[in-house]
Order: sequence, then C-alpha cells, then structure tokens
Amino acid sequence: MSKLRVESFTISLDGFGAGPNQDLENPLGVGGTSLHAWAMSTRTFQKAVFGGEGGATQGIDEDFAARGFSNFGAWILGRNMFGPVRGPWPDEAWRGWWGENPVYHVPVFVLTHHARAPLVMEGGTTFHFVTDGIDAALARAREAAAGKDVRLGGGVQVIQQYLRRRLIDEMHVAISPVLLGSGERLFEGVDLPALGYACTRHEASPLATHLIITRQ
Repeated sequence: MSKLRVESFTISLDGFGAGPNQDLENPLGVGGTSLHAWAMSTRTFQKAVFGGEGGATQGIDEDFAARGFSNFGAWILGRNMFGPVRGPWPDEAWRGWWGENPVYHVPVFVLTHHARAPLVMEGGTTFHFVTDGIDAALARAREAAAGKDVRLGGGVQVIQQYLRRRLIDEMHVAISPVLLGSGERLFEGVDLPALGYACTRHEASPLATHLIITRQ
C-alpha cells in the first residue's frame, strides 16, 4: 500500500509550523516565510516554485528537498493551505496560492466543510474539495495515487489529526534556527511516543536540522 508522508514541513526552534494572522500578504502567517530559507536555497525548490535553475544542486538540504517530490501520486491539504478564504465559498474566484500552474502536478484533495466543484489547473493539478473528513480524503488520494505515495502538505491542524489516528507513515520535519514566538505548534498536545512514533534519522545543515519520524 502507498505511504502517507509529510515532507519538508518546517518548524521554528520554538516549535511553530506557521506564524499568526495568515492573510494574502502572509500565506504562512506573520514571519512564517522565514522558516524556509533551507528549502529556498535548493535547486529543487527554485525549479518547482519559481521555474528557475538557481539554488544548490548538492548537499543535505537539496537531498531532502528532492525527496519531497519523489514518488508522489497525490496530495492532501488543509483548507488554509489552499487559501485564506474562510467559511462558505463566496464564489470560485480564489484559485489557490500558486497561480494557474501550481507546484503539485497531481490530484490534490483539500479538506473543507464547504462543498466546491473540482478545480482543474494547468500542469496536471486538479483540486478536489473533500467535505466528509480525513479518512475519505486519504482513501480518495490513495486511489488517485495509483500505488504511489500520498503527500500530506498540512497545515498544522491537519497533520495533528492524521497523527492522532496513526495514519502518517513517515514525516520529514526540518527545524529552522528561527524563533516565531507565536503561531501554531506542530506537536501541541500530540504524544508521539504513545502513538508509536520515533525519530529514526537526523542530519544537520547550516540552515536546518532534518528529522525523519517514523511510525513503528
């Protein structure tokens, strides 16, 4: 069976996976963008997000960035990862953070309480809006992935829901040397050892400490 994986999810030294007050100018919350200096330094990130050829082609950070795009056939996102709109959809004008050709290039299943028709984008991405919970989203994503893994993109609350159900097989968490002070703590109220998770690998670069957390 395909795995459910979290990849390249970055937290601050004080444990926050996003800053406070998400809006159009701050898609990761105030200060949240500063977490991702390690990813932005890599060729994989520069190519995937900006379509360029800059960034480092070797090293620990590039290795982990590249792993985050390897063997995925579908994604799952929380609604905040799709956009800042709250409540019922006022219309279909909001089409995601990434423009008309998002970085995913596979089916993406967005968890929401409010129904919306599938949104077909350029490059192979289609956003499907799932209103019947995390199990349904995972089942649909696995079917769409056709044997490949499913990447769980977040945000924090969505990852916590899947963790508490022991549905995540493996997590790559990067710890950035940044202090946010407030926001959403990734492991708030989550007892990883009691849930059967353990750190099975850790490596550091000048820009981040990379951890692999595996369900035992």
